[in-house]
This record gives sequence, C-alpha cells and structure tokens, in this order.
Amino acid sequence: MATLQQLIQACDGLLQPERFRDYGPNGLQVEGRPQVHKLVSGVTASLDLIDAAIAAGADAVLVHHGLFWRGQDGRVTGWMRQRLARLLAHDISVLAYHLPLDAHPELGNNAQLGRVLGLLADARFGEQDLGFLGGPADGQAFADTAALRARVEQALGRQVTVVEGRNAQGAAPASLTRIAWCSGGAQGYFEAAIAAGAQAFLTGEISEPQAHYARECGVSFLACGHHATERYGAPAVAARVAQDLGLAHEFIDIPNPA
Repeated sequence: MATLQQLIQACDGLLQPERFRDYGPNGLQVEGRPQVHKLVSGVTASLDLIDAAIAAGADAVLVHHGLFWRGQDGRVTGWMRQRLARLLAHDISVLAYHLPLDAHPELGNNAQLGRVLGLLADARFGEQDLGFLGGPADGQAFADTAALRARVEQALGRQVTVVEGRNAQGAAPASLTRIAWCSGGAQGYFEAAIAAGAQAFLTGEISEPQAHYARECGVSFLACGHHATERYGAPAVAARVAQDLGLAHEFIDIPNPA
C-alpha cells in the first residue's frame, strides 16, 4: 500500500513531466482515495478502461492518453460526464503522462516499442528528442522493407500500411540498418527522420503528405497503428512504480483498431 501522493511523486520523479511542452496536463488529472492498493495501467482513459478498472478493484489508473487536452471544450457533458461520474463514484484516481511517457529512455513507449520490435536506439531526433533512431538489436540488417514489415506485423499482431521509398533509379531500399521510430501520431516527424539518416520510419499513423515524401526521398514509411505502438509504455512504468511502492498492478488493454 502507498499514499496517492507517494504514487504521484514516484511517477513524476521517473518521467519528469516538467521537461516537456505538452498538449495537456501531465500527472494527476482526477483525485481519488488517498490510499492506493492496486494500480491499473492502460493506453487511454476511456469509459471501457474505467469500467474494467472498477471491476478489477483499482484505486488508481495510469494512462498515456488522459481526459484533458489543450483547446478542448471544458464543459462536463456527454462522454466526459460519463467518465468523470464513474471515476468520482468509485473514488478512483487518474494519472496521465503523454510526451513524458513517450520519451523515457528505458520504460517509455518508444523504448518499449523498440524492445518489442527488436530495435536498439543509438540516437534521438525530432522535436523534444522524441524520435528514436537505431538498428536491429541482433546486428542483422533487414533484407528489405518487406522483411521489416513482416517483423512489425508479427510483433504487433496487426497489418501495417507501407509506402515504400524509391531512389532516383526507382529501386526500393535494401539492407536496412538505420530505422527511425516514434509511436502514436508522429507522422509529422518523418522529415526529421529522413534528415537524421533513416532508411525507414515507423509510427502509428500516416497522413497524405507522407506518402509523397516516402516516394520522393527514398525512405519507406510504415504506419503501424496508433494504439498498437503505444501499448507498452504505461504498463512498463506502472509495473516499475508498483514494484517500488509495493502495489498490485494490472495492465488492461482495451482493443482499438486505430
């Protein structure tokens, strides 16, 4: 058992949210009971996750996508009312960490995604150094984009959208040793990944411009799923904090096709 304040201090100390310019508040977003016995982790503070946390006997929930974002409607109606009503009725706290959870060098979404995919980072790139750049952890290059795609689909258990890069002679990249990745909706990091020397870039989503950049710059783009690429940071952080504080911990993954 630990106090809520001890849980907050442990998470803040590990993730250092004060270092980041973010899209919403990091840390405690909803205050529940002062004592915490069980911590549930998940990707998004959705109604489904909240209900599952209630059923699991959680005192607090740690997520990557919290309830509050910069510029959103501040009224407590509709889906926001439903989520807050459940949390307040059951006295459950919500802690959310967005960019700090992406960036942590060991437990964050990008570090953990690299572990799952068998990639080892040796450099960072992009705004606030959120992007990771490196190569296969076993030192064996991917033969081509198809081989990289097969690795990602096997590891994440889902289909991947690929736009293959082509060089000036129309050839696809081969012998891939420099892979860049950034979980979630980081398609805007593609140009920075290209500039950093990546031969392929992995993220969760793709927008219209990235297909053209891939074809024109010779760097392949793999859109692997926003949720699928961000399933790993929250449980890794929660497990570490729970171990340190003597808490029970459970990761609850709410399926999401995005």
